[in-house]
Amino acid sequence: MRKTFIFIIKSLAVFIAAILLYLFLGYFLPFIPVQAEATPEPKVIRGFIKTNGMHTDVVVPVKSTYIDWSEKFPFENTLSKSENYRYLSIGWGDKGFYLNTPTWADLKFSTAFKAAFWLGDAAVHATYYDKIEVNDSVKSFVMTERQYLNLIRFVDETMEKDAAGNYIFIPTDAQYDDNDAFYEAKGSYSFLYTCNTWTNNALKVSGQKAALWTPSDFGIFRHYP
Repeated sequence: MRKTFIFIIKSLAVFIAAILLYLFLGYFLPFIPVQAEATPEPKVIRGFIKTNGMHTDVVVPVKSTYIDWSEKFPFENTLSKSENYRYLSIGWGDKGFYLNTPTWADLKFSTAFKAAFWLGDAAVHATYYDKIEVNDSVKSFVMTERQYLNLIRFVDETMEKDAAGNYIFIPTDAQYDDNDAFYEAKGSYSFLYTCNTWTNNALKVSGQKAALWTPSDFGIFRHYP
């Protein structure tokens, strides 16, 4: 009985220590910056990062000389089916969170547990917008052609594809508005690789300012005052 009690106490101590270490690293590592790539190449594409206070997306023009995102994320998969949108917001995250947790009040322990420990599938949330305005929740950056092509490749490598190479649409009633849709994605969400870690990595591959590592939107936006 005494050995069991000691084992439980030690296990709790290790668990609490792990949480404290995670919180420590999650707060302080984002202060270590990854500088924007220095390049003489002309900046030709403006992108954005967007947060809802917890979750971040990368926002890009729908159409450019480099890609037409509506061919990848068809307008017809949104409820509005409008083709007049100018911007596309792309966010990666846990499929269970996206589809089963429209508000924090709907969050279940099972959903959070699966998301934290690599037990769930991933999805991409694609949202179209008419316009994007820079404010405290939206920051802009500018990319060269090469940097934007790197970002395009990063997003494409995130996506699950069918036999024809098309992104796999997720039919669901969980769409947040009439301008969004969900798609199957690679990887698994976890406390070490969150939606914000994905966005931070997207900034890195496109040569933009970023954090060394971050699980939070704070870790990204502190580099975009």
